[in-house]
Amino acid sequence: MVTGKELVAMGLKPGKWFKEALEHINAHGLADEALLAYLDTMKPAPAIPLLAAPVAFHENISADTAVEQANIDYVKQSMHLLMRTPTVVTGAIMPDACPAGPLGTIPVGGIVATRNAIHPGMHSADICCSVMLTNLGPVEPKRVLDVAQQITHFGPGGRPAEKQFALPADILAEFQANPFLNSLRSLNFAQEHLGTQGDGNHFLYVGTSRATGDTVLVTHHGSRGPGAALYSKGMQVAERFRQELSPETAPANAWIPSQTVEGEQYWAALQTIRKWTKQNHLCLHDAIAAELGAAVQQRYWNEHNFVFRDGELFYHAKGATPLAPKFLPDITGPRIIPLNMAQPILIVEGTTTGNNLGFAPHGAGRNLSRTRHKMSKSGWTNEELFAEETRGVDARFYFNRIDISELPSAYKDADDVKRQIGQFNLATIVDEILPYGCIMAGDWEQDAPWRKKKLAKEAARQAALDTQADCSALTDE
Repeated sequence: MVTGKELVAMGLKPGKWFKEALEHINAHGLADEALLAYLDTMKPAPAIPLLAAPVAFHENISADTAVEQANIDYVKQSMHLLMRTPTVVTGAIMPDACPAGPLGTIPVGGIVATRNAIHPGMHSADICCSVMLTNLGPVEPKRVLDVAQQITHFGPGGRPAEKQFALPADILAEFQANPFLNSLRSLNFAQEHLGTQGDGNHFLYVGTSRATGDTVLVTHHGSRGPGAALYSKGMQVAERFRQELSPETAPANAWIPSQTVEGEQYWAALQTIRKWTKQNHLCLHDAIAAELGAAVQQRYWNEHNFVFRDGELFYHAKGATPLAPKFLPDITGPRIIPLNMAQPILIVEGTTTGNNLGFAPHGAGRNLSRTRHKMSKSGWTNEELFAEETRGVDARFYFNRIDISELPSAYKDADDVKRQIGQFNLATIVDEILPYGCIMAGDWEQDAPWRKKKLAKEAARQAALDTQADCSALTDE
């Protein structure tokens, strides 16, 4: 009887296939040439190495300052490592490019095209982060913002039961039919998180069209809990494939082969998450328009953090606005590029060029991390910064806690991003939405239980030190 130890002694790598192979070998009494011939049909293909040299990528970005150059240098270094991944075909970085993790991780403002491979790490947990625009006609902007503040929902968790939106039956059916989505956790998220916007750089923005003067509502958010749950499962499956197919590939760049059962199911799950996220926007826009009694004049949307398919090529856009019609099955208008709360939102059109791969920037990006930006503002109070940077804008934080890492100075210069869009022929600006005001989550974590516990622990520690110091002083006396 042939055993697994004998297969290992023959130089074969253990795996799930051993069980099936051994059953077949011993059931048919295979030996010598017959055994070797059978093993050749069963043993895994050799591990796929990293590419000997990185695939070239298009650099649609320039620097005017040392800080900007340092940011670009890090992004390029990261892309050079990433572009050695065996599946990679081409790539690009946009004017809003900035690091999104350790070296070798796809940056924000990065596009990477791969062949027959879906890389969950290249779309990240915020799958289908996107923007939707609704033209509400001649409605007073302040009224829109006031109504929106009562209807929207920011921060962690979902809506309470009495304020939840109905989950469409067709979307629910798709969740239930897909093994990547059909878990109690995902299904609960799909219901509870519908009509929520999360935190970070997600926003609800009200402004007026420069071209028409109409009042416009724009929301920015992703797929919330359902998307994060899919990402987690996708990374687990991709890791299993990585260990089998290409152990040299960095875990962050693991992939699911698109032509496998898992790849087909994951691709289908991504499309369901896309539908859910679009519905997430629609819930808010429709509810606000209904409360205002306003007729919708125009509406369109686009994702800017997703995977787009063109045959056997998969374009992973980590913060990049799709321009090519082939990437948008439900295109109804131009594309939307927000910059910061005090600057106009750009409305653009464009085509695929030799250097943009069919994409434009998705926003302004950052030159510094949130933490480093906060450190750079030492000497200012949050209130002083807020007053200085939001002058003339009705900026609101849902939790009434100023988050200075979302103020305009936290982002790259908006005019510079606009200039580079023209410089690299990335898109054409056809309109701008001039800011009236916006709502963001704000620094809700100031009141988070974990932070309160940490502050209380630090306060107790400091009090103990003060008591000890007082006792020492008395002893010295």
